[in-house]
Amino acid sequence: MGKTKNVLGQPLDPCCFSPRTGFYRDGFCNTGPQDLGAHIVCAQVTAEFLDYTKAQGNDLSTPVPAFHFPGLKPGDRWCLCALRWKEALDAGVAPPVVLASTHENTLEVVPLEVLQEYALDAEESAT
Repeated sequence: MGKTKNVLGQPLDPCCFSPRTGFYRDGFCNTGPQDLGAHIVCAQVTAEFLDYTKAQGNDLSTPVPAFHFPGLKPGDRWCLCALRWKEALDAGVAPPVVLASTHENTLEVVPLEVLQEYALDAEESAT
């Protein structure tokens, strides 16, 4: 996984360590054959997005202790499924993204130009 690239063609930066995100819970938006949802978009979730995804059947705000999941609150960073981010975009509630931490495979779902419109400032670092 060390050669994984982000949407800018650079090495993939971490997304978040608190809460620890990523399909592999390594803090990175890496993917692999087991990751059927493609959790590859590093986003800073908003209240609007959390409400939207809950209404779609994926409650990310409620803690699930059995899975060591603390529940997300607005401002947390999380590796989102690329298709869910695209759905949120189409619904007008897409959260901002961290381009340096978003996996290059996202470009198969969302053009770079669109991601750039939702990009957080480059100087904001992983938490």
